[in-house]
Amino acid sequence: MFENLLYDVTNSVCRITLNRPQVYNALSPGLIRDITAAIEAAGADERVRVIVLTGAGDKAFSSGADLKEGVAQSLTAGGQLNLGESLRTTYHPMIQALRNVPKPIIGRVNGVAAGAGFSLALACDVLVCADEAYFSQLFVNIGLMPDAGSTFFLPRLIGPQRAFELCSTGRRVYGPEAARIGLVNQSVPMSELDAAVDSLVSYYAGAPTLAIGSMKRVLNQSLYSDLDHQLNEEADNQDVLGRTADTAEGISAFLMKRKANFSGR
Repeated sequence: MFENLLYDVTNSVCRITLNRPQVYNALSPGLIRDITAAIEAAGADERVRVIVLTGAGDKAFSSGADLKEGVAQSLTAGGQLNLGESLRTTYHPMIQALRNVPKPIIGRVNGVAAGAGFSLALACDVLVCADEAYFSQLFVNIGLMPDAGSTFFLPRLIGPQRAFELCSTGRRVYGPEAARIGLVNQSVPMSELDAAVDSLVSYYAGAPTLAIGSMKRVLNQSLYSDLDHQLNEEADNQDVLGRTADTAEGISAFLMKRKANFSGR
C-alpha cells in the first residue's frame, strides 16, 4: 500500500512504521508523502481508534531530512536552495495531518529522533521513548534553524530558554532527561518499550474516541487562543458529545457502578 512505510490495522489499532532503516528512517519526499497519506487513511478508517507511529529497526525513529534526496529536489534552476517551498509542499501537510487527525497518536521513539525526525515526534499526542534513544535539533550543525513545527511545539513543552538551548546547540537529549524536562511522557529501558506502548494502546483503544478527538482539537486551539474562545469551544463540543453513544454508555456505567464499554461512537 505504501512504498516507504509499513501500515497495519489490527482490531482498532493502526501501526505506522517508517521503513527506511538503511538510512535511519530519514525523511525523503516520498516517505513524507506516505506518512501524510497514512495518517489521513487512519483518520478516515472507522475501525481505527488509536495510531502508533514508530521507526523500523532498533537504531532510529527518524534521523531527519534525507539530504541526498531532499536537497536535490529543493534546487532552483539557478542552483540555489529553495527550502521554504519544500517545507510548504511536503513537511507542512504531514505535520498538519498529525495534529488534525481526530484520533490519538502514540509516538514510539525507539532510537534517534533528530532534525525533522524530532519535529515529527513532537507532533504526536503521547511520546514514549527508550532510555537509549535521543533527541537532537541538529539543524544548527548545517547552518539552518529548526522547522516542521519544532519552533511551535518545543517551547510550549519545555519552556523558551530550554528550547533555545536545544535548538542553538543541537545537543543530544537522551530518554531519561527527555522525561525529566517534559519532552516525553515516559522513558523506559528498550526491553520495556513495547510493553509501555501496549499499555497506552490498550487504554486508548477502549477510550471514547469521539471525546478524545474533540479534546485534541480544542487543546490544539488553546495554544493560541484566549479564555472566552476556549469556554465557547468547550460548550460547543460538549453539546455534540452529549448526544453520542459513548456518553450515554459512560453515564449509564457510572450510575450502575460498572466499567464503561465505549464503542468509539
